[in-house]
Amino acid sequence: MERDRKERYEEVCQEVHVHEDVVNFVTGEMPEEETLYDLAELFKVFGDTTRIKILYVLFESDMCVCDIAAALNMGQSAISHQLRVLKQAQLIKSRRDGKQVIYSLADDHVRTIINNGMEHIME
Repeated sequence: MERDRKERYEEVCQEVHVHEDVVNFVTGEMPEEETLYDLAELFKVFGDTTRIKILYVLFESDMCVCDIAAALNMGQSAISHQLRVLKQAQLIKSRRDGKQVIYSLADDHVRTIINNGMEHIME
């Protein structure tokens, strides 16, 4: 019980004193609200295991929906839905090759984001 009470109080100042110079500097460096919203939306896309698996598959090779579905042992419909989400978030791109649509990572930033996340959780 004492520990719970102590943990609650550790996150508040014992004496209220605003360091205006620090607050002004930090708020001046803060991105616009719309940019922060877009960033939060981007990170939401990474909140689904299937989408992460698809990105890992695309790290290795550009693939069509059929191949991605086979690699992940899932149905094409489920994969197609997740590909649409990834494409809307501009994490992947597609190109037509005859009767197939081939998916690939949009750019190297996608790999960097995933690798940084993996590095963080493996610490």
